[in-house]
Order: sequence, then structure tokens, then C-alpha cells
Amino acid sequence: MSPRQSRQDTESKADREPASFEDAFTSLEETVRKLEAGPLTLDESTRLFEDGMGLAKRCNELLSATELRVTRLQTAFAEQMRFVPEESPEDFEDDPDDVDD
Repeated sequence: MSPRQSRQDTESKADREPASFEDAFTSLEETVRKLEAGPLTLDESTRLFEDGMGLAKRCNELLSATELRVTRLQTAFAEQMRFVPEESPEDFEDDPDDVDD
């Protein structure tokens, strides 16, 4: 295999990498179905296995990135809530708008 052909194979795999988790997961499911379906050559099986491993890695990366985003949002929310003053029951006793009399 020439370096040029190898570079083209790498570039085409990068171009095919799914952008969303849903796309990657769907492609992974299709790859698994093809592997389970039956008679494939060793080369075909190996290529599909490699593709599947790449898709599984991509799904894991996307899930990890999303988990990090959620954790950061939770942390930011918790920090924001620390700065909100808690209202004490005394604050409501002198409230002229309180019409529970």
C-alpha cells in the first residue's frame, strides 16, 4: 500500500466519523448486525470489527463529553444557589402584603 493510499484511507475514515451520538450508535448497531449475520471473509470481518471499535470509541467520547458538560452545569448551578440568600420566617412576619389574617 502506498503512503498516498494510506493517507486517503485515513482521511476517508475521518470524513465518515459521525458527528452525533445517535448517528454513531446507529452505525455501530448496523456494523454489529453485519458481523452477526454470517458468512464474511476474514478481511471483511476484520474491517467491520475495526470500524465497530472506532464507532464504539466515538460513542464513548461523545458520552464522556456530555457527562462533563452536565457535571459542569450542575456545579455552576450549585455555586449559584449558594449565593441566593435564604429567606427566614422573620422576613414574612412584617410583610404588609401578607393577607392571611
